[in-house]
Amino acid sequence: MKEIYFDNAATTRIDDEVLKEMIKYFKKEYANASSLHFKGRIAKEAIEKAREIIAKSINAEKEEIIFTSGGTESNNLILKGLFFSNYPEKDHIIVSKIEHDCILNSCKFLEALGAKITYLNVDSEGFVDLEELKKSITEKTFLVSIMHVNNEIGTIQNLEEIGKICKEKNVLFHTDACQSFTKVPIDVKKQNLGLVTLNSHKIHGPKGVGALYVKKGTLITPLIDGGGHENGKRSGTENVTGIVGFGKAVEISNTLNHKEGLKKMRELQEYLIKELSKIPNTRINGPIKDLDKRLCNNINVSFKNIEGESIMMLLSEKGICVSTGSACSSHSLKTSHVLKALNLIPLEANGTIRVSLSKYNTKEEIDYFLKNINTIVKRLRKISPFSD
Repeated sequence: MKEIYFDNAATTRIDDEVLKEMIKYFKKEYANASSLHFKGRIAKEAIEKAREIIAKSINAEKEEIIFTSGGTESNNLILKGLFFSNYPEKDHIIVSKIEHDCILNSCKFLEALGAKITYLNVDSEGFVDLEELKKSITEKTFLVSIMHVNNEIGTIQNLEEIGKICKEKNVLFHTDACQSFTKVPIDVKKQNLGLVTLNSHKIHGPKGVGALYVKKGTLITPLIDGGGHENGKRSGTENVTGIVGFGKAVEISNTLNHKEGLKKMRELQEYLIKELSKIPNTRINGPIKDLDKRLCNNINVSFKNIEGESIMMLLSEKGICVSTGSACSSHSLKTSHVLKALNLIPLEANGTIRVSLSKYNTKEEIDYFLKNINTIVKRLRKISPFSD
């Protein structure tokens, strides 16, 4: 059976060069980076090299990068840590309705502690209403958190415009850039970003490691107490191998091969969208008129009157891996909160799959997918009680 992986928004295959770089720190330079002996210093130097690479990639200072276990931890640390540092003087957070579950669930947790949360609407393509954002900021607002690229529909928010608004209102601006990092430019100074969430396993690096940019001078209460690692913001023995792999993955993103990979993904995306749009009663979700406003590897498509889970499982039988939305909520059969925010009717929203590409995918794989998706959609519509 063929094996075709189109779920790269959930996680990616580790790059061979990244794996090669990490092996040394599993087998030879395995010391604790906080140890003061010479092997500890070697591990520490490797961490600092990765920190510098990541900082440079977003135009930040080296000491502004904090390593974590991934995007979820970073987002929790930002929302909860800033709330604990600002409450009760300031208690208001603004987020969009299409944020990742770890942001929305952190907001629910904080609401129970007294936080006031504003959930911004989005338009039919998933863009935040900037006028609503302006009107929502009050003297009690301490944070605006808007994700750079939505993990389900690929919408790229205009960080520079949001950053201008936050700067004018003197409010911290955070973005979850887990999906966009190394695919869409991030400049913390130009975009007026106070905090940025990054992770490794979406960019062909290892799982279990992420980073958080925290602008110098920002007060944030740590969630994990211990030996004061990561400038006192995140205690715990550093994941040296993971951090080294993360740094290498970011280093690779500066190469010509990476840029060619982005171009290839965009070409495959355009072809796939064009062909999927030929299937009757089909809707492409997210930006479609201007693909420059959509992440180059994302295709989110709804097939009216059939179930996305059924499509996904039948594709899996053919060796094709896709998802019905975010992997973080894939075990739930609830309608996606992102698609609800776009005002999709249930018969569209429930028939949605997400195809997310990587530099390793080929046109031959796309053609195999298209052949099978056409057959599967016809088959499911024949037996659907909702079909016309």
